[in-house]
Amino acid sequence: MVHTLLLEVPEDVYRSLVETAEQTGQPPEELAIQWLAAANRYFADDPLEKFIGAFQSDVLDWADKHDLYITS
Repeated sequence: MVHTLLLEVPEDVYRSLVETAEQTGQPPEELAIQWLAAANRYFADDPLEKFIGAFQSDVLDWADKHDLYITS
């Protein structure tokens, strides 16, 4: 099953999408689907997601930068 999605994106995002699509020889719509799918996999496979909110901390950007904090 497929769904149609209409998006309004900022000019810089659109330009990047179009330029990358031209470089790879793909339609921008196809590339946008690939980008969305990659982002979905990235966020869906985060092994630390179950720990978000489980601990008290003064570090406010832990959810966004947890990889940086774990590897440092």
